[in-house]
Amino acid sequence: MRVFDAHCDVLYKMFLDSSIDFNDSEKLEVNLNGMKSGGIKVQCFAIFIPDSIHHEMRFNAALYMIELFYEKIIKTSPHLRLIKNRLDLDNLAEDEIGAILTLEGCDAIGNDLIKLKTLLRLGVTSIGLTWNHSNYVADGILEERGAGLSAFGKKVVSVLNTTQTWCDVSHLSERGFWDVIEYSDFPFASHSNCYSLCPNPRNLTNDQIEALIDRNSVIGITFVPEFLSSRKSATVSDIVRHLEYVCSLGGEEHVGFGSDFDGNDGKLPKGIRNVKDFDYLINELVKYYSSKQVENFMHKNFFSRYPKYKD
Repeated sequence: MRVFDAHCDVLYKMFLDSSIDFNDSEKLEVNLNGMKSGGIKVQCFAIFIPDSIHHEMRFNAALYMIELFYEKIIKTSPHLRLIKNRLDLDNLAEDEIGAILTLEGCDAIGNDLIKLKTLLRLGVTSIGLTWNHSNYVADGILEERGAGLSAFGKKVVSVLNTTQTWCDVSHLSERGFWDVIEYSDFPFASHSNCYSLCPNPRNLTNDQIEALIDRNSVIGITFVPEFLSSRKSATVSDIVRHLEYVCSLGGEEHVGFGSDFDGNDGKLPKGIRNVKDFDYLINELVKYYSSKQVENFMHKNFFSRYPKYKD
């Protein structure tokens, strides 16, 4: 069964350790061999700039990660294909894996729309407005002020609308979330779970989940244990529980997965070690859902909502 994974942090790990080989490195939870074994059809690769990078160097760091993406990921195999628009996605050959480049947090662009447009021209087709803290665009979910979109942030969203780019609400403040629902044409959550099941601030409330469903959007259930369970650990059953909860709110056709592989500090649910273990999750899902439903969860719900129809 094909898999669309809406979030991983491979580029961040490769940025920190230049010796990592994407083909088969055991330091990565997502590598080329694992993607092939795990049935990955589309993998999103996030550009995440750590707080330790000086603000004046963050755009350069983003450019460096894009270079890593092209040179050390896309070029590693003729079966990897960069996805820059809907046509690329629809035309993936049977033996090809699509790779989507995303930005996790707009810290890299500062308050400069030219930097944003440059990243979009280099192939980024999904933009997360914040990580957990504040930037010129908005506040993140852990920023005490809890502000929404700034005037500059509204300009960013306008650019994303014009360029048919996904606007990712994961990590965004609650007020920022509702601003995005109002102003964005293409909102979605790449890796967020259900607050009602696990009251972590990173998770989405019922109202937020229902708002995304009403916008015909999609939510990626993530594998990070602290977003799955209030216990110290999590299991695959917890993943299924969050998926079922979204379904119970009317989201059967609006939920998929954003694993957060390589961005979880080495903490994963029992039985999930790396991208190969999507099969383990699929085997659990088929106990409760039809093959058509599982195919929608694993692939079609995200695949069908990729918005970019033109460059």
